[in-house]
Amino acid sequence: MADGALIFPAAEFERRAAALQQQMARDGIDALLLTNAADITYLAGFLTRFWESPTRPWFLVLPADGAPVAVIPAIGKALMDRTWVKDIRTWASPDPDDDGTSLLADTIREQSADGARIGMAIGPESALRMPLVQLHQIERSIGGRVVVDATQTIHRVREIKSEPEINRIRAACRVADLAFARVPDFARAGSRLDDVFRSFQCALLESGADWVSYTAGGAGPGGYFDVISPADGTPLRRGDVLMLDTGAVVDGYFCDFDRNFSVGAPAQAVAQTHAALIRATDSALAQLRPGLLAEDAHRIMADALVESGATPIGGRFGHGLGLSLTEWPSLQPGDTTPLRAGMVLTLEPGAEVSPGRILVHEENIVLRPDGAQLLSARAPRQLPILSA
Repeated sequence: MADGALIFPAAEFERRAAALQQQMARDGIDALLLTNAADITYLAGFLTRFWESPTRPWFLVLPADGAPVAVIPAIGKALMDRTWVKDIRTWASPDPDDDGTSLLADTIREQSADGARIGMAIGPESALRMPLVQLHQIERSIGGRVVVDATQTIHRVREIKSEPEINRIRAACRVADLAFARVPDFARAGSRLDDVFRSFQCALLESGADWVSYTAGGAGPGGYFDVISPADGTPLRRGDVLMLDTGAVVDGYFCDFDRNFSVGAPAQAVAQTHAALIRATDSALAQLRPGLLAEDAHRIMADALVESGATPIGGRFGHGLGLSLTEWPSLQPGDTTPLRAGMVLTLEPGAEVSPGRILVHEENIVLRPDGAQLLSARAPRQLPILSA
């Protein structure tokens, strides 16, 4: 801990506030009201697992000039005192009659002029974390001010990671790299899939994860059906492909990548599909540059799969990464978000092995001025084999 901040020195958060205020000025926003976990953590450094509780609303107001003001339940005062935020206003929450509404309205009126545009993240990938009726109450209580969508204002700033942020994501990737290396110790023919998932989460924690918010995967003969189903007690069998995917967290920052394993020697179609995914990733690593669009990244990987004789699956082939497991942009057709240096992205091509059976491969990168740089250790080019 440095300069009173929980994760980074206070100067890092001051830089973020200034960047947000510059973007606010460009977008005609007079004050920013942040209400969700990732945005508040980003600006304040307020890192806590208490976000798992949906009971209380939390607010951070960033005026056009000056430092942010926290309007939070009293239970969070001691933790917020340890951040760089000094103006902290609290109420006893939960309060069914006035759960911070009047205190927040007073703060907004104080921090902005009559007629001001108050920006909130109310677009794609946003969450209010308060009842909708409370937002309506706030809008009625702030006078002539109007609430406008500031989703893109926040996205444009948060999508570029600082070097301290990149280092935290790299550290999370390193944790996952170490845990993936241990998979052959607890996964083999006869192992129950749910036991493999539990052992993998234990390996992540033992390797240095602060917590494991996301563990997913799949297993099946010649590929798996999907990549999000929970594990059951089905035992692994010779010929199965096992995929494990994780969002391990270090200092609030996620990694998000998977690894595939074959139980015994893989079938020819599995080996060929895995090789096609590796080549698609190679193509993205070689070609991605600032100035391309998010949809260009999808096109590069999809074209490489087709050239290898593989059939791309539908959906996106990656996304942004940071304080949330998945962030903008989406690497998919139609997403015209410009790729910029400092973006941390996942590369996640997927292909059919046979009807109803797929393989997905994922790596984490940071985009530098001269191209992509891996944050995860590159997966083996040959599909790793587990004991059968």
